[in-house]
Amino acid sequence: MHDLIIRNGTIIDGTGNPRFVGDIAVDDGKITSVGKIGGVAKEELDACGKLVTPGWVDIHTHYDGQATWDPLLAPSSWHGVTTVVMGNCGVGFAPVKPKDRNFLIELMEGVEDIPGAALSEGIDWQWESFPEYLDSLESMPRVMDVATQVPHGAVRAYVMGDRCNKDYAPTQDEIQQMADLVREGVEAGAMGFSSSKTLLHKDLHGEYMPGTFAGSDEMLQLGLGMKDMDNAIFELVSDNLGDDNEWSWIKDFGEQTGLPMTLIATSQEAYIDGKIYKIAEEARTEGREIRPQMAGRPTGVLHGLQSNFHAFVGHPTYASQLAGLAHDELVARMLDPAVKAQILSEKSLINTGIMSDMEKILSIVFPLGEKPNYEPEYKDSIVGIAESKGMSPMEVMYDLLVADNGKELFYQPLGSYENYNLDAHVKTMQHPNIVMGLSDGGAHCGVIADAGMPSFIMTHWGRDRKSGTQLELEFIVKSLTRTTAEAYGMLDRGLLKPGFIADINIIDFGALQLHRPEAIFDLPAGGKRLVQRVDGYEATVKSGKVTFRKGEHTGALPGKLVRRQKIDRSIAA
Repeated sequence: MHDLIIRNGTIIDGTGNPRFVGDIAVDDGKITSVGKIGGVAKEELDACGKLVTPGWVDIHTHYDGQATWDPLLAPSSWHGVTTVVMGNCGVGFAPVKPKDRNFLIELMEGVEDIPGAALSEGIDWQWESFPEYLDSLESMPRVMDVATQVPHGAVRAYVMGDRCNKDYAPTQDEIQQMADLVREGVEAGAMGFSSSKTLLHKDLHGEYMPGTFAGSDEMLQLGLGMKDMDNAIFELVSDNLGDDNEWSWIKDFGEQTGLPMTLIATSQEAYIDGKIYKIAEEARTEGREIRPQMAGRPTGVLHGLQSNFHAFVGHPTYASQLAGLAHDELVARMLDPAVKAQILSEKSLINTGIMSDMEKILSIVFPLGEKPNYEPEYKDSIVGIAESKGMSPMEVMYDLLVADNGKELFYQPLGSYENYNLDAHVKTMQHPNIVMGLSDGGAHCGVIADAGMPSFIMTHWGRDRKSGTQLELEFIVKSLTRTTAEAYGMLDRGLLKPGFIADINIIDFGALQLHRPEAIFDLPAGGKRLVQRVDGYEATVKSGKVTFRKGEHTGALPGKLVRRQKIDRSIAA
């Protein structure tokens, strides 16, 4: 008798091969048979007419704090994610000296917009070293598997103390100490090392995060801390990936270690003439692996009364009289015609950044509605709507902001969206070196809600796109499962084949639908976060246990810590 049989599903197995109808048997947390299966099981799930896929492997999240108190790791778990990788962008909570705990909280709050009060109340610091942090993660059951990386910011703070984000030239002894900490963490089970060199990342006080201006020698030596270690990875976010100096040490790292890198380029220069992809292809021909990382759509700021940001936050009346009100009272006050007239007559006091020319920005700000559209046209923008109604964009923005009891949110894609389509985006998604990531699950609680990225990629690119290229579901599923699992050396998952971990989604694809994001206040200390719910996941199975049915947690907590390890690569055949 099998532990579990999933019967009559349309199986998309993660290999990229064509779908087929069949059954899946599971025993002791692993898949034991795929095909036509007789006999009985302790539990059976009918998947007739449903898609059956591997569980999603999300390699770019920031649950580093949340994973220490929350066994559900929502919203990612609502969206069929069964494995997450944390410790991205050089931020995390280990190693840490007791005196530096608050510094790391403020760094995470500044860089990833996770409420510091929630982190302060939620984290029970049971560690100092990175191995102790891993042990703490391992002690807690959860709905999904978690893996993490050694973060540059924490390592620099541990060795350099108060100089960590101001002194750009550590001594050779300090560099060696940092490299030793990287090695200690990866030996203990971290999947690799992460760093950030983008000016976008600052702590709560506006200081650039530790490592932003680290020199090539420091970057290379910390990477070499993983030399001769199988199955580790270097994750790098950088503004400098169009620069030859940056590529030079990256090339040296690959040549000296044989380890892969995954890169998030934040500079336009890296994309001129496809430079980042050409270098990635060149690296592969030379036996090195470089995997640029991207999301399934442009990262987008969400404007709205439920968000931390909207068009009127800098207007004097709003800032001085309304900003601190509870939501319902705020909406009631803003519906007052006199308040509306006063606010619209004012200019924002914020004169830097995107707030400095709000009316221009509104040409790429779009109301999401109940069924969000993340590839809108010009006519769907606030400016487009204003033109059709003969109104000013700011008045349209105001009216939509307070409509529906102030629940509406507005999507502003960051980066290039002047053509009002994602044709270039989908072309890049199909590049053979690309690995899908950047959902940022657990982060950007007040302005971004992208943790449902796998559900978006399935629906938009596999079903709903109105014009232009769609993607085959087989390609999409492989990109969200086997490709991401392999990128981080987790070769025991991401495929529906005998011998693999039984991480499985059963999806009513016709009913798969993202909802408009909403604000909830369920973090420790009443912290707010924007989350996005979804319909259509009939069941999620983690290591053979059903963790969710129709979006409801079953109570099962089979998830564990994934430690870096040498894996028998024959399983990947």
